[in-house]
Amino acid sequence: MSFLANRMNSIDASGIRKVFALAATMKDPINLSIGQPDYDVDTIVKDTMIQAVRDGKNTYTQTWGIQSLRDAVTQYYDQKFGVTIKNPMICSGVSGALFLALMATVEPGDEVLFADPYFVMYPHLTALLGGVPIPINTYPHFKLTPEALEAAITPKSKILIINTPSNPTGVTLNRVELQALADVAKKHKLLVLTDEIYEALSYDEAPATMVGMYDNVLLLSGLSKSAAMTGWRIGFASGPDEIIQAMNTLQQYTFVCAPAPAQEAAVVALQQDMTQKIDAYREKRDIVYNGLKDHMEVAKPGGAFYIFPKAPGGDGTKFVERAIANNVLIIPGAVFSKTKSHFRISFAATNDTLKKGINTLLTLTD
Repeated sequence: MSFLANRMNSIDASGIRKVFALAATMKDPINLSIGQPDYDVDTIVKDTMIQAVRDGKNTYTQTWGIQSLRDAVTQYYDQKFGVTIKNPMICSGVSGALFLALMATVEPGDEVLFADPYFVMYPHLTALLGGVPIPINTYPHFKLTPEALEAAITPKSKILIINTPSNPTGVTLNRVELQALADVAKKHKLLVLTDEIYEALSYDEAPATMVGMYDNVLLLSGLSKSAAMTGWRIGFASGPDEIIQAMNTLQQYTFVCAPAPAQEAAVVALQQDMTQKIDAYREKRDIVYNGLKDHMEVAKPGGAFYIFPKAPGGDGTKFVERAIANNVLIIPGAVFSKTKSHFRISFAATNDTLKKGINTLLTLTD
């Protein structure tokens, strides 16, 4: 007899984690798989965290999070985008915020729409809660269009998830493109979850947000990527009062609160200048894109630190197997998509590592 709940049949182990496990068995691999920055948390942010611990700020906070961080989040979006966000709450990372948001809104049978390729949690969490994931094919440009969205909507459609810049493609949506999607969502009365965890890492155009384009938009963002605070678990959510209140109630019985000392440090992290980091990652993007574009079909990423090339021969899984056999760690596209023709490279690595990895991959294209 199994004690496992039937809901566990709707999800499986992350394909990314499987690659991480494989990496642990390899000797000095060229690792182009990791979804976290290769720079460290800023010293001033670390020092703020340490001081918070020493000052005894180690207890539970209010479920909403500390007021100074909630105010800092509001100020950040006001200064950067000129929009006023509603009642922000602090969550245990954007993953925690996403889980609370879907738990608060998804009923069995509800359809949750998102672009394919997609972040791995979107379909799995939707299915876990009894919802129906609806990936919308965006190959080869990887931009969700209003026409494709309209074609996917049914009477059971309830939620649209937007992720820009995107994991795994790095493709971005500008303000005009987001407004067009917001107009469709408004027409069909969809709730929009806008996942903006990578908004600070934008290279060619000014980053855009869907906040303020439509009333029923729930913002999910955080500091794991921009501030390299992946292990500190600080995210935030903002949007319709009813949903935020429900998420806060759920957080009381799940995560309780985000880590208290990390919340104190996050106030400072939101105030740091990202210019040098953005410039460095634009250079990394260019190294990888320019190295691949004449040899593979590839969309130029405008943000995040991923690129999603089409594998030579059209089978991303087989190409990844060959790459790993040559000591290069990349992720098969099937982890992020219903299509297995592509693979993901993370360019969150040193420039020398990127050049070495790209040169090795190019030897496999013949």
